[in-house]
Amino acid sequence: MTDNTRDAAGREFSPEQVELQGFSRSIAEIEWLLLVLVLLYFVAPGSVVDDRPFLIAIMVAFAGMVLVFRYIKIYQRETRWKLALETWLMMLFLAGVLWQTGKSDSPLVNLFLLVIVVAGLTLGKLTTTLLLLLSAAIYFFSAYSLNGDTVFTLVTFSDLMIKFAPLLLAAYLVTLLASDIDGARRLLVSMAQTDELTGVNNRRAFDGALRRGLARAERAGRPLSLLVIDADGLKPTNDNHGHGAGDRLIRLISDTIGDSLRAADEHARIGGDEFVAVLDGADDTQAREVAERIRARVENTSFDADGARVACTVTIGTSTYPRDGGNAAVLLERADRALYVGKQAGGNQVVAATSV
Repeated sequence: MTDNTRDAAGREFSPEQVELQGFSRSIAEIEWLLLVLVLLYFVAPGSVVDDRPFLIAIMVAFAGMVLVFRYIKIYQRETRWKLALETWLMMLFLAGVLWQTGKSDSPLVNLFLLVIVVAGLTLGKLTTTLLLLLSAAIYFFSAYSLNGDTVFTLVTFSDLMIKFAPLLLAAYLVTLLASDIDGARRLLVSMAQTDELTGVNNRRAFDGALRRGLARAERAGRPLSLLVIDADGLKPTNDNHGHGAGDRLIRLISDTIGDSLRAADEHARIGGDEFVAVLDGADDTQAREVAERIRARVENTSFDADGARVACTVTIGTSTYPRDGGNAAVLLERADRALYVGKQAGGNQVVAATSV
């Protein structure tokens, strides 16, 4: 299982990339909508435009920007900074449009609302607040250029605030909604990547952690080790003391593994009684030391179930990048094979991939 998806060309995308692609499509539609609305105003009878050739140039430049960002594919992957740049360019486009169509009296002032809504739903509170401040600065500066010092009078300023209030209200409501959506999304992602019984990562999260660890190891030219850990006594515990005791034993093993790892290491539960650990920067010697520490601690850990002592041991198979393999699948296969050899030999031992 993997936490990524693939497109029709076989390229791999993370959930964040899928989300960003959705945001990108929405922003593209808003960009074209803005251009169409400005164009409709431009050709409408009686429309007020101070410099029609200049406004045409602004629209052509904005259309060219959209084509570059959307269809020339300068950027192969979507990023939040790219989406943020597009929203700032939309704001700049609208500033030029506003200046040519009546400044603060322009009927196109409310188009700023589209940009604020897009930013609130895709880029978070900070970017939305900055864009709102920019739109306010553009609006009041245009009002000043049109009305002079009278904008500071109570009557004129109140009138401007009344006209600008919908933008403030929309920005506030959108950021609240976006915050709720983001919180729900994070909760769903966490639930999808967390083992319910132990609270540690599940197989989906482990696959991502191993890939990221291997990428870091390759870039830094350092090793990475993988531990596959299997409980030796879960079935007898379930048979003799019930599944409640078995679940308690699994949680105990998981906690013991976590307490035995280094700060940079990660572990996950990938099956009923099977765990894995990714040891970032650990060579085969360090991997064996960590594995032995886990094995010894589990062996010396127990709990009472209905007056009976419940204990367990674990068998651990290890493999190390790049010595035992250059990708996740090979490393996992080699560690699994070492684990199988250890189980066949009676369990409660650590077996390295190089020894089998």
